[in-house]
Amino acid sequence: MWTGPRSEAFLRRVVRRVLAGNTPQPWWIPRRVLTVVSADVDATAGVGAVWMVWRPRSPRTCEHIAVLEWYEEQWRYVGGGCGSGDDPVNVDVLDVRNGGGVRSLTRSNVPPRSITAAPWISCVKVRLGRDVGQVLIGARRIENPEQCKLIAVWTSPCISRKARPVIVALGRDGAELSRIGPHDSLDSHTWARLREDS
Repeated sequence: MWTGPRSEAFLRRVVRRVLAGNTPQPWWIPRRVLTVVSADVDATAGVGAVWMVWRPRSPRTCEHIAVLEWYEEQWRYVGGGCGSGDDPVNVDVLDVRNGGGVRSLTRSNVPPRSITAAPWISCVKVRLGRDVGQVLIGARRIENPEQCKLIAVWTSPCISRKARPVIVALGRDGAELSRIGPHDSLDSHTWARLREDS
């Protein structure tokens, strides 16, 4: 579905829109056909991820995540995946779902030219509660978008590819509401609620 020059050109446009501070949804694509849920670009690391949904209101809805990398002066598609999607109805504070990851194949050409030395590009889908103002993904600070859904991308050494950065949900006043560690399955707010209920 997402191979070839047309799809790569589309993804580059989305990345350029994000880097320019615009919404990721291109004006010329109707949302009923394709909705860009979220896009994230870490320009320092030279990586990006785009979360899209084809035919969002159709029984044949298909969710796709595309991962890109800056290489030879342009953004290149390096992998991704698709599925039917798993959108929970309500998120109290913080919900983190694995978005996927790919090995940086373009950087495997850089000396020492070892595929195992190439970094790993990872992303997660993050859903936030309405009271969340910002989310910290490692050292990066991202505003909570209106739809309370975002994708976050980062790089890590291939050996630690299963570990994500610490993700912290902050309230509108900057106070910490919840956090989830690199290997945690649930955030601290949800754990606290489960302990209260037991």
